[in-house]
Amino acid sequence: MEKRQITGHTGLTCLLGSPVSHSVSPAMHNESFRFHGLDYVYLAFDVAPEQFEKAVDGLIAVNARGFNCTMPHKRRMHERADVLSEEACLIGAVNTVVQENGMLTGYNTDGKGYMTAVRDAGYDIIGGKMTLLGAGGAAASIIAQAAVDGVPKIDLIARKGNSWDAIQEVADRVNQRTACRVCMYELEDVKQMKESIRESRILVNASSVGMSPHEDVCLVPDESYLYPELIVSDVIYNPRKTRLLQMAERVGCNTFNGMYMLLYQGACAFELWTGKQMPTELVKEKYFR
Repeated sequence: MEKRQITGHTGLTCLLGSPVSHSVSPAMHNESFRFHGLDYVYLAFDVAPEQFEKAVDGLIAVNARGFNCTMPHKRRMHERADVLSEEACLIGAVNTVVQENGMLTGYNTDGKGYMTAVRDAGYDIIGGKMTLLGAGGAAASIIAQAAVDGVPKIDLIARKGNSWDAIQEVADRVNQRTACRVCMYELEDVKQMKESIRESRILVNASSVGMSPHEDVCLVPDESYLYPELIVSDVIYNPRKTRLLQMAERVGCNTFNGMYMLLYQGACAFELWTGKQMPTELVKEKYFR
């Protein structure tokens, strides 16, 4: 393929976060711009929290088409956005911004990315119960989007730590504004964990527990908590098979990891900026195999 040249007309999209050097987002977005012949570029900027407001002001000043936010900026961007989408309001965090004439519209595509990954893996979980492990941003995004999409009941199980109050606020908003019922339980209540999982269509690890280099840990104590008809997924994609997924496979569960959640959240952002669909099969083949 002929190399695309940066011109005086090239539009800017980018990622703000810290750290960002590991991100696959520049590769997948720039590949997609080339595919469609769009004169855009996607860059990754390592932005410290104290420089965040200046960075956003700079992107407005240079008329950037849009940008992504990753940790630690998602909640700050929620506060900064002029307009918020439904899911961003529910979650209280923004990972995708569209900029038009200085107006910043904030979205959160993480949950949509996850729910698309569920469908891509061949599963229909609408109407079934979900048990979700973790209380961070990924958990909040998945709860909100699953509720909007029609999952009627979600049991959230997490440690009662620093993020407990924030996820409780998300659960309260979801309970007030959607037909979904979210119940929260502490991780130490293993009896409740077993009961919740046994009632569920899908179990989701939305925490970082099990991520490299700590592959030997898992929030589910042992295989007796799982059953063969259960779908088990993990938002982690390094390693490809976490200890949870290995346990689930031994029991006979269907499993999938977080690789395609990453892909599809990016695809949602790409469409918001360009009005075109990301060539996800091409991106999968080049960057996700």
